Order: sequence, then structure tokens, then C-alpha cells
Amino acid sequence: MPSSPTPSERERSDAEAKAREKEEQAKLPYKWTQTIQDLDIVVPVAGNLRGKDLEVVITKTKLKVAVKGQTPIIDGDLTHGVKVDESAWTLETVGGGGKEVSIHLDKSNKMEWWDAVVTNAEYKIDTSKIVPENSKLGDLDGETRGMVEKMMYDQRQKEMGKPTSEEQGKMDMLKKFQAQHPEMDFSNAKMS
Repeated sequence: MPSSPTPSERERSDAEAKAREKEEQAKLPYKWTQTIQDLDIVVPVAGNLRGKDLEVVITKTKLKVAVKGQTPIIDGDLTHGVKVDESAWTLETVGGGGKEVSIHLDKSNKMEWWDAVVTNAEYKIDTSKIVPENSKLGDLDGETRGMVEKMMYDQRQKEMGKPTSEEQGKMDMLKKFQAQHPEMDFSNAKMS
């Protein structure tokens, strides 16, 4: 039975995979970054181009970036869906006389990482190695935020030796029941 790799072997393997991934991503004709909520793509183009010379099409499931009359730079199905109304592109002048097409895609599912911009991308990244930035409670949807706040409250209560929200709810229910039934003896009642 093969033994699992030692921490130093795992570190070396991870470093090699990260270097290979970085090298592969550098071969793409564009650069891209992402957060858990959105994705930004930068495509370098010739400095003499204007917006009307470009064909940039963003749909819920597809992306096409091309100089009109030429082979597309990006053309394929998006790895996951986007919100078209919240996505946009601009043509910007950069140093050295060049230009770049900047594309912002707003993810439909704000809880998943993408391994590539389009499904037909030559290279993909290992999303299991992504270390997300710390997020703020305000960034979360209402239901998730409520759940996180409850967990934080319960953790603080435990640290202070006080009952969690669930334990407090049980105690309140018992007090209410006791008030409704004063004839009963609750001196040996235990909460589990």
C-alpha cells in the first residue's frame, strides 16, 4: 500500500504544479483573474484599433473576442454562467502605444471558482488550490449572512460559558412550559 507523501514532498509537488500552471496561463493570448463573485479578462490588442474594429459578444453562456475579419482570440462556451446585464467590456490605451480589451464578467453563481474562462481553453487551473480572500459579512446573501452571524454568536457564547442560541431556546421553552404548569415539579429536569 503506497504511503501518503510527506509534507515536504507535498510542498514540492504543489510548487511544481503551481509553476507549471503559471507557465501554461502565460501561453494564453489573454490574462484573467477572478474573485468568488466575478472574473476579469485582459486581452492585449494593437494600438491602432478602435472599438468599432472589435467584435466582443458576451451572452449568459458564451464569450467571443475578436478583431473583425480575423480569427477570434477567445470564442467558446463560458465555464459557468454570467449575468450579462452586470458584465461589460472596454478598450483601454496602455503604455508603449498598445491597447487592451478589458472584460468584466459578473458570475451567476457567486459561490464557485472557475478553472478556465471558456470550456475549450487549452489550459485550466486547479481550483482546489485557490486561497480565497477574506470576505465581509456584507458580501454574503441574506440567508448565508444570517447563518454565519448565528454561528459567530454561538461561538462567542460558548467561549463565555453561556448557552448557545439553540440551548437558550430550549431553556426558554422549558420556562414557558413551567409557567403554564405550576403544579408540576421540574426540579430534576435535565435538558439534552
